[in-house]
Amino acid sequence: MRSMPEGMDAPQVLVVDDEPAIARAVTIALHRAGFGAQAAQSAEGALALLKAERFDCMIVDLRMPDMRGDAFFELAAAIHPHLRERTLFTTGDITERADTLIAACKCPMLRKPFDLQDVIATVRTLVQQRQDVSA
Repeated sequence: MRSMPEGMDAPQVLVVDDEPAIARAVTIALHRAGFGAQAAQSAEGALALLKAERFDCMIVDLRMPDMRGDAFFELAAAIHPHLRERTLFTTGDITERADTLIAACKCPMLRKPFDLQDVIATVRTLVQQRQDVSA
């Protein structure tokens, strides 16, 4: 079900998670909810997508093999500053350090395993800013 006003393109979401099953499940759920979505399984791959395309929102795993999610977030926000306020972090890390890293980015966070409906609801809230600005 799409919640976009007539004539607006679907918001584009970049999913960055090194776990293929999670990246695929989130991407499929976003498509079914009316979003455009692409997945990258590394920070390097995600940065290449960010340099080539515009995304309205990101979902970023905190722990990836090639770069920590908070470091990737800073690089992504340098390319597209609007993503600083439109990023959702996910993590299976329950340490205080993980909480501190995510809190420093001032972004919402969902712990793995998460409910896909929570992901969709959070993304809708984050991209609502896009609609408010366009109105």
